[in-house]
Amino acid sequence: MKLGLSLGFLTSSTPNPVPLAVEAEKLGYDSVWVAEAWGSDAVSLLSWIGASTSRIHLGTAILQIPSRTPALMAMTAATLDRLSGGRLLLGLGVSGPQVIEGWHGVPYGRPLSRTRETVEIVRRILARDEPLEFRGESYSVPVETGSGLGKPLKLMMAPLRKTIPIYVAALGPKNVTLAAEIADGWLPVFYSPFHAEIFKESLDAGFARRTPERRLLPFDVAPTVTVALGSDLQACFNAAKPNLALYIGGMGAPGKNFYNELTRRYGYEKEAALIQELYLQGKKKEAIAAVPDSLVDEVALCGPKERIADRVQAWRQAGVSTLIASPHHPSAMGVMVAILRGR
Repeated sequence: MKLGLSLGFLTSSTPNPVPLAVEAEKLGYDSVWVAEAWGSDAVSLLSWIGASTSRIHLGTAILQIPSRTPALMAMTAATLDRLSGGRLLLGLGVSGPQVIEGWHGVPYGRPLSRTRETVEIVRRILARDEPLEFRGESYSVPVETGSGLGKPLKLMMAPLRKTIPIYVAALGPKNVTLAAEIADGWLPVFYSPFHAEIFKESLDAGFARRTPERRLLPFDVAPTVTVALGSDLQACFNAAKPNLALYIGGMGAPGKNFYNELTRRYGYEKEAALIQELYLQGKKKEAIAAVPDSLVDEVALCGPKERIADRVQAWRQAGVSTLIASPHHPSAMGVMVAILRGR
């Protein structure tokens, strides 16, 4: 199992994350990942990190598909990959309607077709076999409703790699099936290895639909996992709860919150409903307190080194091939390397 480092996104109070990425490279981490929501963008942050490192893979977890055209996504990927010497891992996702429509001002549309078509267009642009012509449900290139002056084009710059690994973030059954079918890797968040069975049918369905060529390629299961290291187990649980409460309670509207739905599928129906109710009422402290310790323990790694070393085996046994650690303190970075190396 490979080890990645999640640096999330910048906030007004976060320090410069570049030294953490440099330290991760020294420690032997395989990859470093950055995110975006409606604040800092992932491309600028990843470029900043890439300029200060030389070996570690650079992942986007995730770039928001509806916020960019597929062509811009391919141009960005080709540029980052060339400048970094072939280190890019392109993580994509559709985000949610609250962000896409409320922030980017574009219809959420058809998330499944949008994802499928974006991945296909990006791959075709990078392959650079011919000028791009594409007709789909979500995208039409060249556009048919414009001035009529558009013409098929080929990426001006030859990419360093014609195939860049593409990861898809997915939680719902249909999205997980799509990721298994078309992607090189899957980026689940709040993944519970203790409930891996709820994803199995969707993954198997996707694997069965892979092309013969793609069935020969590896598929990287790469969840982001909060790591709260410390001797006080309850304090570690408490440290992981605010982020869970934010996503379960506040990242989406009632009836349209993917993280809340996932929590319900884990068996926490009443708890998920209460967390969301409290969070949307502005009672954030109460929502955080409503997150069960047992849920935290299923989706995060908490406690002293010995306990984390024991708990991480569940991720191995569930088939996780890259564990993207999101440590609450930099001191956990070296500890995770030691654990995965059996020290």
